[in-house]
Amino acid sequence: MSAFETALILTGPTACGKTALAIEVAERIDAEIVALDSMTVYRGMDIGTAKPTAAEQARVRHHLIDVLDPWESLTVAWWLAAAERACRDITGRGKRPLFVGGTPFYLKALLFGLFDGPPGDPAVRTALEAEAELVGKAALHARLAAVDPKTAARLHPNDVRRVVRALEVHTLTGRPISAWQQTWDTPSFADSPESAPPPARIPAVVLELPREVLYDSINRRVDAMLAAGWLDEVRRLQELPRPLSREARQALGYSQLMAHLNAAGGTSLSESAELIRTHTRQFAKRQLTWFRHLPQLATVAAGTAETLERVLTAFRTGGTVESPPGEIDTPT
Repeated sequence: MSAFETALILTGPTACGKTALAIEVAERIDAEIVALDSMTVYRGMDIGTAKPTAAEQARVRHHLIDVLDPWESLTVAWWLAAAERACRDITGRGKRPLFVGGTPFYLKALLFGLFDGPPGDPAVRTALEAEAELVGKAALHARLAAVDPKTAARLHPNDVRRVVRALEVHTLTGRPISAWQQTWDTPSFADSPESAPPPARIPAVVLELPREVLYDSINRRVDAMLAAGWLDEVRRLQELPRPLSREARQALGYSQLMAHLNAAGGTSLSESAELIRTHTRQFAKRQLTWFRHLPQLATVAAGTAETLERVLTAFRTGGTVESPPGEIDTPT
């Protein structure tokens, strides 16, 4: 039996109200929550990641929160394995796993499994990262476009991590990463010893808000986080004996606040806050694009009096995964 056999998924863009709603859902169906999030795994990164509060975690048991130090690296493969262990623990105690979060890549991996592709090469990766520093992000992205235009078209030049991974794969194999990813929809994939089938057909609900309402919620939440002491949280992180990992630094807003703290006479706090609002809205827009490409998600309007019951109904009758899409990012 798959560890995800009885699991459910509640996803949606940032600041759409997933956390509060998930607790109500979990209490109604006797579930425990598994964080579908790449940043709430880190200890000490609480305010800026909108981590469930101690009171919220006391109401419903949560998993995969505060499991890594902020200087540790995290991959989707590690997260998926940890999620499987958490689900076996939850179902072993007669409860149901409820995945809650909005990290699109983790959602896709959960729904469709992972194809690892070629392993990484630290020397090649280090050289590519150094090249990015030397010639700039745009030049590195242009190099990718020359050898793998399909992947370059869907990666922003600022997404150095995945641009480097795509070039690493091409350097090591002579094949573009998009060619490796196409194995997801070929008949040979299911029979390949390196492959893993989708873990289960998991009912999944995505919450939806009108764009202007969502953006207003994002703006207000950034302000609330700053009022709650987010800047002090970032200051404490900078005082740790080890620097944040590359993955932890990608958490929304943290780099802007670090830049504010470290720049004498540089960006003001109000300017940094506006940058964070802008970047968070952009991230939400990318999330919405991902969700649109996963048609098996059942859409429910967020923030209404009927939202809870509609989510519960969708879980009872909702859409399930039918077949994997044509491609998926190769995990780092």
